Amino acid sequence: MAQLYPESLLRATEDALHAFEEDVHALVAPSDEQVFDTIKRVVQRLNAVNEDEQHGGAGYDTDEREQLCEYIDQTLSEHGIDVAALAARNGMGRAEITDAWRDW
Repeated sequence: MAQLYPESLLRATEDALHAFEEDVHALVAPSDEQVFDTIKRVVQRLNAVNEDEQHGGAGYDTDEREQLCEYIDQTLSEHGIDVAALAARNGMGRAEITDAWRDW
């Protein structure tokens, strides 16, 4: 039976989110494209973590997926990015900003 939250999954997720925080903090008056590139990178990192066999079959469930999306939104918001406006300008709802790349 797979461990629900193996250390390898937690560590890899933390590393992906830390890299995202660094990417967001590097943004200065970003364009929508730059923000979406940052979102795309973290989602692709998290896809790789979720699919990595070293975690013994463990991955992100519904609750974790929702928490990860909320974390992405909150991190962007704390950096002064109006996520609702970003989404609206690009014809999507706020909860859809990760959908184009998200496999988890």
